[in-house]
Amino acid sequence: MTAEGYQALDAELKRLKTEERPSVIQAIAEARAHGDLSENAEYHAAKDRQAFIETRVAEIEDKIARSQVIDVSKLSGKQIKFGATVNLIDEDSGEKSKYKIVGEDEADVKAGKVSITSRSHAR
Repeated sequence: MTAEGYQALDAELKRLKTEERPSVIQAIAEARAHGDLSENAEYHAAKDRQAFIETRVAEIEDKIARSQVIDVSKLSGKQIKFGATVNLIDEDSGEKSKYKIVGEDEADVKAGKVSITSRSHAR
């Protein structure tokens, strides 16, 4: 992944651990104080949120542990590969666009980031 992608995942992980996790623990404690848990919608919603947070934390920690951060400044510009930024010109309209080839987690076409695993469906 790119350094930018790594930093985004790391920031999300820190936010989940320092903000989201404590917040949901507090919500669970407050919902428990309301009594009968079997019919307590707030409790069940908080538990569902906690499960989502814990799953996402584990997913991000795994991705970070297995990631290889690419230094895009060392790319030569002779090949289009992971980390490369590509400038395109539409031959018909002359419209220019710019895309960066990134990992799946970083992909956002509206932001000009295309996944390395994307496939063209044009025929």
